[in-house]
Amino acid sequence: MESSDNYLLCNPVFDDFFNLTATYKLDSDILFPYIQIRDRNGEVVGPRIDMKWAENMTVDGDLSILKYKSKAAAWFVSNCNSRSGRKELGQKLQRALQKYGLTLDIYGKCGPFKCPRNKKKQCDDMLEKDYFFYLSFENSFAEDYVTEKVLTPLHHNAVPIVFGGANYSRFLPPDTYLDARMMTPEEIASTVTRLMRSPEEYKKYFRWKSYYTYRDPSDTHSVCAVCEYLNNESIMKQHTVYNNFRAWWNPNYRKRCKL
Repeated sequence: MESSDNYLLCNPVFDDFFNLTATYKLDSDILFPYIQIRDRNGEVVGPRIDMKWAENMTVDGDLSILKYKSKAAAWFVSNCNSRSGRKELGQKLQRALQKYGLTLDIYGKCGPFKCPRNKKKQCDDMLEKDYFFYLSFENSFAEDYVTEKVLTPLHHNAVPIVFGGANYSRFLPPDTYLDARMMTPEEIASTVTRLMRSPEEYKKYFRWKSYYTYRDPSDTHSVCAVCEYLNNESIMKQHTVYNNFRAWWNPNYRKRCKL
């Protein structure tokens, strides 16, 4: 499912039309998430609007692989032109890192480095072994729009540098990521440099691994969620209508639709 920023609903016919929603937005009636967060017991706990993270998390487990890392940041990207302006931000971050003698290595159609999709495991292994950080930049800004891009660093022992329209505290524990909307490229470059030089501080960004797991929901998750919802008799007895669905889907629709 694409973001509400890429797929506007301008026609008023959509208002007073739907009585249920099934999207990536966390206030949907039925949630179709790109990522799923489970606790140590395997229970699904997020993402949520009111996400409650474990407190006083400590570093645990084997993180020996981190000591072999030598490169600052990587980015696997093929869509070079996007509404979010991520390409331009990536270029600014590259220049900021260069001042510290570091690089942002861009793989795919948008950069000089190559790592073919048919060699995904090799690419992932390279990320895990060599890089401290990974750019999880979304192609558009929309509330709660956090895609599988964030799973790449989480699954391969790199710290995500995120860029999107979501409130990332709903998706990631504090002090586990850098938010490029809240920091300038210079601030990110400075933080990257500091953490690369401070292994113990860098390790703290992986405290979450002892408390949570991140997954890509199964192919049947959405179908099962719909079935469960529709078989709930108490919910089915309720009658609701989204009077202003266009505003719910994208609060900025009037400006974008030129209404």
